[in-house]
Amino acid sequence: MSDLTLRRNILDELEFLPHIDAAAIGVAIEDGVVVLSGHVKTYAQKIAAQRAVKQVKGVRAIADEIEVRLTGMSAIDDGMIASRCLDLIRWSTAVPGDQIMINVQQGWVTLEGDVEWQYEKQAAQNAIQKLDGVVGLNNLLVIKPKASVRDIKKLIDEALTRSADLDPSKIHVSADGDQVRLEGTVGRWLERKTVEQAAWSVPGVRNVENHLRIA
Repeated sequence: MSDLTLRRNILDELEFLPHIDAAAIGVAIEDGVVVLSGHVKTYAQKIAAQRAVKQVKGVRAIADEIEVRLTGMSAIDDGMIASRCLDLIRWSTAVPGDQIMINVQQGWVTLEGDVEWQYEKQAAQNAIQKLDGVVGLNNLLVIKPKASVRDIKKLIDEALTRSADLDPSKIHVSADGDQVRLEGTVGRWLERKTVEQAAWSVPGVRNVENHLRIA
């Protein structure tokens, strides 16, 4: 697929997002590497645009330079953002709020602390990235599982085999203790993310190095 065709496909995908002004987002491409620029009104819109682009076939990598521009009522002071973040985490049954520290500076939220599972780390991020006033998020939560699993590689291989959207024969999983390395090829960016999520879902995994190539 040519870069020109890929750019057109990406622009079409962005135009399908009703809550985003696609005309305010710039798309530049070179050899499948997509650079997104321009501006959106919320951080949630920035994430939505990035997710939409990742789903387009032919995208090999993304450099996200989209700026979040808050205007009028959207501008909220850091103290209020921090307070709302704490409330969201306390209300979430999927997040251990007592283990998470929140720091907010000029709309940028940083999450620090320890969680047992990847889904807890992701749940905290998902809740906060939708909050008004947030312009960026650094998720520095560390996964420290209480229980360890010996045969991590086997469990990941089994998870990949169960997925109808993947070809496990093209994916190589290696595990050294709680450290996992993914190698091989997949057809789309979304498949690459699916494999990584499958690896993270296995108890005992503390780190995943995703070296899968899109071919």
